[in-house]
Amino acid sequence: MNKKALLSGALATSVAIAATFGGCSLVSSNTSEDMKQVIAEVTVAQAATFDEELDAYKSAVGTSSVIKRELVAYFLNVGYSYIQNGYTYEQVFKMLVDALVENSVLAQYATMYLLKDKATNTQSALGYDKDALEKFKSFEKESEKYEYLLGSKGVGTENVEHSDDVKLALYSLRSSLNSAIDSYEKNIIKEDSSDAGTETRTTPSGVDAEQDDYFPVDANGNLDYNVYTGYEGYLLADSGIYKNKPIEGTTRATRIRAYNSFISSLASSTYNLVDKTNENLRDIYSLAYIEDEYVSQLEQRIINKYYDIYEEEQEKFLKGDNGEYTYIKAIYNDLLNLQTEKYASESSFNSALSGMSKNSFLLYAPETEDGGVYGFVYNILLPFSASQSAKLSEFQTLYADTDKDGGYKTEYYKARNTLLGQIETTDQRAAWFNGETKYAFKADADSNYFGKVEGKDGWLFFENNLKYNDRYKPLEKYCGKYSYNGEVYESENDFVLLPNKLDIDDMLDEFVAYVDYATGSSVTVSYDKTAAGNYGDLTNLFNDEDKVDYSNFVYTSGKVNFGNNATYNEEAEAANRANILNENSEQYKALAAVNELQYAYTTDTGVLNQYVGYSVNAGDTEYIKEFEHAAHEAIKGGAGTFNVCAGDYGWHLIYVTYTFSPKGGSQYSPVWTEDNVKTEGTFENLFYEWVKSNDISDISTTRRTQIITEFKNDDTVVTYENRYKDLLKLSNN
Repeated sequence: MNKKALLSGALATSVAIAATFGGCSLVSSNTSEDMKQVIAEVTVAQAATFDEELDAYKSAVGTSSVIKRELVAYFLNVGYSYIQNGYTYEQVFKMLVDALVENSVLAQYATMYLLKDKATNTQSALGYDKDALEKFKSFEKESEKYEYLLGSKGVGTENVEHSDDVKLALYSLRSSLNSAIDSYEKNIIKEDSSDAGTETRTTPSGVDAEQDDYFPVDANGNLDYNVYTGYEGYLLADSGIYKNKPIEGTTRATRIRAYNSFISSLASSTYNLVDKTNENLRDIYSLAYIEDEYVSQLEQRIINKYYDIYEEEQEKFLKGDNGEYTYIKAIYNDLLNLQTEKYASESSFNSALSGMSKNSFLLYAPETEDGGVYGFVYNILLPFSASQSAKLSEFQTLYADTDKDGGYKTEYYKARNTLLGQIETTDQRAAWFNGETKYAFKADADSNYFGKVEGKDGWLFFENNLKYNDRYKPLEKYCGKYSYNGEVYESENDFVLLPNKLDIDDMLDEFVAYVDYATGSSVTVSYDKTAAGNYGDLTNLFNDEDKVDYSNFVYTSGKVNFGNNATYNEEAEAANRANILNENSEQYKALAAVNELQYAYTTDTGVLNQYVGYSVNAGDTEYIKEFEHAAHEAIKGGAGTFNVCAGDYGWHLIYVTYTFSPKGGSQYSPVWTEDNVKTEGTFENLFYEWVKSNDISDISTTRRTQIITEFKNDDTVVTYENRYKDLLKLSNN
C-alpha cells in the first residue's frame, strides 16, 4: 500500500513542471526580491490550547514562513490545472495559500510529536536520543534539523550518514530534477534527429513504476543517485545508477542545453524561481528554490512518520487480538447486506457491473433467467484490412434487406465469410520498438521465453518491470514472456521489423501454445477443430421465426481447463472468483497470458487496461449481436472458456476471465485466516487491503482535520494577502 497516497492535501514536489508548462507571465513585478516575500507565517506553539505532552517541545518549531516563491511553484505543479477547469486565479491562489499553511501546521505538529518520541521512547525507530530537543535546535538550516529528526547521524559534517527516510527524500528530489531535464533533452534529441518515432500503442498500467519507497544505495549504503546536468560536479559518470539508463542519444552537449533550458524557464521573468544575478546557476544544489523543494520533501517524510503511528494501531484493530478479523467480517457482512437489497434486480446490477475492480467489490448478484450468466471477457480482435473493409461496405449496400433480421440477406454473410478467410494479422507492438518510447529489449540468451529459437535473438518488452523488481513494480495481469512474433533487425537509428502473418487458425495455435507455456502445462487447452474446419455453412442462418441464428457465426469454441472444469462447474468458478489476482493460481497465469496476447494482437484497444476485460450482462448488451451471442455462450462455460466469432469488424477471440453464479446470492464464502489474508490476489487479501486503505485513510484524514482545526487559527497563523494580491487579480481571459 502506498502510504504517501494517504496524505490528503500533501504538498508535492514541483520541480518537474517547468519542463512541460509554458504558461504566460503571472505578474509583471515578479522580481527575485518579490518572490522572496513572506506571504504567511505559522507558529503552532502560540495556540491557546496545547497538548500537555508536547508542551516541552513547542520551542523547537518556532515560526515557519511561507514565501511567494513556494506559492508560484505550487501553482505550476497543481494550480494551473484548476484554471484550465474554469476556476478563477483568485480562487486557485487562495486555495493554494490555504494548503501551504495547512501543510506547515501539520509539519510543525508532527515535528514536535516525533521529537517527543525520539527523546522519550528508547525503542524509537528514529533513534533514541534524550538530548533530541537541544540537538534539533542547534542546527541552523531547516533541512539539517529534519535530517537529524529523521534519524540521520553526523548531520552537518562531511561524514553524515543519512537515514532511509532522508535518502528517500533526496532520491525523490533528484529523480524529479532528472525527469525535468530529461523532458527537455528528449525534445532536443528529437529536433536533432528526423528519425524519431511518434507512433504509440497502449501499454500495461504501471510500466516503469517504481516501488513506493525505493531508493538506490551503493555497497557502503550511501545513496547511489545524483543529478546529471552536464556541468562539472554533475557529470553522467557521477550520477549513480542514473548513468545505467540515461536518455537514449544523450551527450554532454545535449544535456547542458537541456539543463540550461530548464534553468532558463525557472529563472525567467514569468516565474523568477531562481535568481540569475546572485545564484550560481550551474550548481543546482546551491539554488534556494531547490533547497525549498528538499525541505518540502523532508516535511512530507516527517508527516508520514507521524501518521505511521496511527496506521500501526489501526492494523492491530483490523486483525483483532487473536487474528480473528472480527472487524473485517463485520464490514463484509454489512456490504453484502447492502448489495443484497441494492442489486436484487438485474437492471441495478447491470449498472454496477462495469465498475467492479479490486477496490470496488460485487459481493452479491441476482439470479438470472433463462440460464444467462454475468461475466467478464477479453477480446482479441483480428480486423479486416482497409481494402477488405471497403469491400465489406460494398457488400452491405449490395445485400441490404431491411425486412430481414440483422438487415442483410444471407448472401451478405457468405460474402463476409470470404473476406474473413483472407484476414491476416501481425504483431501490433512495432510502436514499442520505434515509437515515442522504446520498450523493447533483447532477451538474455539463457533466459526462457515463448518463441525462443536457437541462433536467433528474441525481443521482449518492459525490462524494468520484468527484471528489476527491487526497484520497479511487477506488471499486473501480464506474463511478459511472449517475444515479438517476427524478425527484428537493428539499424543505426531504429529497428526494421518483419512480422509474421497469422490467419485465424494460426492465431488459435498461437493462443493455445502460449497459454500452455505460461501455465507450465499445468492446465489443458483445447478447442473444436472440426467446427473450425466446417465453418461457413449458412444454410440455416434464419430460424423458423425468421430471426438470425447467431450461432452460425461462432467459428469454434474451446476451454482452458483448470482442474476438472471441462464444463461449467460452480465450485471451480467460485475458486476462480476467490483467486482472480492470486499469481500462483492457474486462472491468473492463464489470464495474464491472454491479456499479454491482447496487447500483442488486438486492434480493439478499448479492452486494454480494463480490470478483467469487458463486462457482459446476462441479457441484452450494447455489443454487436455476433459478439454478444458468442460472449454469452462462452460465459456459460465458465472462466477459461473461449469462443471465436465473426463480425463486421473481423474475427473476435473472446476469452472468459470471470463469471458470477447464475443462481445469484452471495458470490464469495470468505475464509478469514491469516494465510488467506496474506496471500496476494485472494479475495480475502483484496478485501482486507481495501478496508485497511480506506480505514487508515479515514483515520489519518480525521486526525489531520483535528490538528488543522485546533492549530490553524488567528493565534497561530498570519497571512499577508497584500504581498500576493497581484496574483489574485490575474484574469482568466
